[in-house]
Amino acid sequence: MSTARPLEITAATRTSRAVKTAGVIFGMGVGGLIDGILFHQLLQWHHLICFSCHPGATIDDVRRNIFADGLFGVVALGLTVAGVIKLWSALRAGGAELPGRMLPGAAAMGWGLFNLVEGVIDHHLLQIHHVRPGPGQLGWDLAFLASGVLLMLVGRRLMREAPASAAAPARA
Repeated sequence: MSTARPLEITAATRTSRAVKTAGVIFGMGVGGLIDGILFHQLLQWHHLICFSCHPGATIDDVRRNIFADGLFGVVALGLTVAGVIKLWSALRAGGAELPGRMLPGAAAMGWGLFNLVEGVIDHHLLQIHHVRPGPGQLGWDLAFLASGVLLMLVGRRLMREAPASAAAPARA
């Protein structure tokens, strides 16, 4: 039997973890909203499920696309709102002042995670759509995955802890 005492987690550590979690959830939601608005609606390159991406598509196929895109938007908005609620809760709980780059870094991590998961599952495994179907679609899909990796690297860099001498003092 071990006599070691469990490590106590400080309020600052709890707040830091909660803010990171909130940022990742928020970033996943915002990444989904940006994807849906940019690629599905403005550029009209693809839909969540490409019922009308084939010759002979009907108006019913287009309606199914719009409905699936709407469900995708609802999930992305839900993640965004959940991230904001989690952040609000974390900040109300108090703790130490956090480095200003933590939330943007965590949000970039979340957006990058969204791009990686969505890209691997939807574009490569299930192939329910591609970033830009047609000639060069593999290049577009790989660029989307690369953007996810880049966002995660940027997020990680932003979230690195500040040196102890530069850290903000704890709240009184």
